[in-house]
Amino acid sequence: MTTTEHSVDWAARPAPADSAGWVARASEVATILAADAVARERAGRTPHAEVRLLKDAGLVTLLGPAEHGGGGQDWTTAYRVIREVATGDGSIGQLIGYHYLWAWAARLVATPEQIAAVEEQATRERWFFGGAVNPRDNDLTITDEGDELVFDGRKSFSTGSKVSDVTVLEGVLTGTDKHIFAIVPSAQEGIVFNDDWDNLGQQLTESGSVEIRGVRVPWAQAAGYVGKQFQPRTYNTLNVPLIQLVFTNFYLGIARGALTTATAYTRERTRPWPYGGDNKDSATEEFYILETYGDLQAKLWAAEALAERAAASIEAINAHADSVTERERGEAAVVIAAAKQRAIDTGLEIGSRVFEVTGARASANSVGLDIFWRNIRTHSLHDPVAYKRAEVGRYALLGELPEPTWYT
Repeated sequence: MTTTEHSVDWAARPAPADSAGWVARASEVATILAADAVARERAGRTPHAEVRLLKDAGLVTLLGPAEHGGGGQDWTTAYRVIREVATGDGSIGQLIGYHYLWAWAARLVATPEQIAAVEEQATRERWFFGGAVNPRDNDLTITDEGDELVFDGRKSFSTGSKVSDVTVLEGVLTGTDKHIFAIVPSAQEGIVFNDDWDNLGQQLTESGSVEIRGVRVPWAQAAGYVGKQFQPRTYNTLNVPLIQLVFTNFYLGIARGALTTATAYTRERTRPWPYGGDNKDSATEEFYILETYGDLQAKLWAAEALAERAAASIEAINAHADSVTERERGEAAVVIAAAKQRAIDTGLEIGSRVFEVTGARASANSVGLDIFWRNIRTHSLHDPVAYKRAEVGRYALLGELPEPTWYT
């Protein structure tokens, strides 16, 4: 059965009642995705069916208000859902993770009235969010034309591109240093997705470049602006810690997917080594195989526990978003930096070492064990992990908190 052929009638089932139920539903989605993950990755087609699956299962509106038909869940649940989905397909785990971040963008920077309007419409219409906010590119330029803003420019990456309903844009107002976020429809003449994502891994994330050509936005939709003036809060800067923990969780999901796939292969197909002097009847009795899996599983559990601790720091901040302090924000960013580096190191190790305990035949392209390492290796280059280690080091050695930047 393929992703497009799955037989689950989500509409006939009641929505999950709690966090555990949503995570269980995400696990069902992951199982569907995993069934044809290798074939879909090799084909490289735009993941319309996969996003439709996320919508049908209700995962897209997980963070949406319950009164509008959303799940009404918190970020701890969202992070667990990301991890589950990524076990089945790392690319789709990234897509749902980025979607949650950009769906939350209004909460981060918008006015209360804007937040209410966006969340109601996004939840009722099941918007899937993309974003064109790569900070290492030149900023989009924004021109003030009275009641409207006009966005122009180019971004190297726009995750979600053609599968998104709306895209978050960010740029700088000409003649000022004012950054402005706005949510716009993805399907319009002024947004041209170049379909040029051709990287080693995360191949189904629709992360290619985008041209923004004269996209018009009413001033009233400039997030957080009242009378053309921004209303700043410390909470505005939480977008980076939130998405860095998104990264962490889909890395961990990919790592778990690698371990799950490898253990199944070892149980079913790996042959014991017949020349060791202490020959076994089954590969599952081989000491070196048991030792390796034990080591990798322990490291994964430890990394997941640190990610859970990091999520708890986000929940503590969300509980009083309007009064969060710089110290609270900084300490959360440090724990997230620690979790991210552990997830990368553990994920890359698992993605590589599973070949040692599955055997030579497991390197066949039809098995697809290569996908997991490629996916983590590709996305973990998003920003240098060395800087995350240094952030934790400065905190441990000097008690210094990281300053908010586009990557901290």
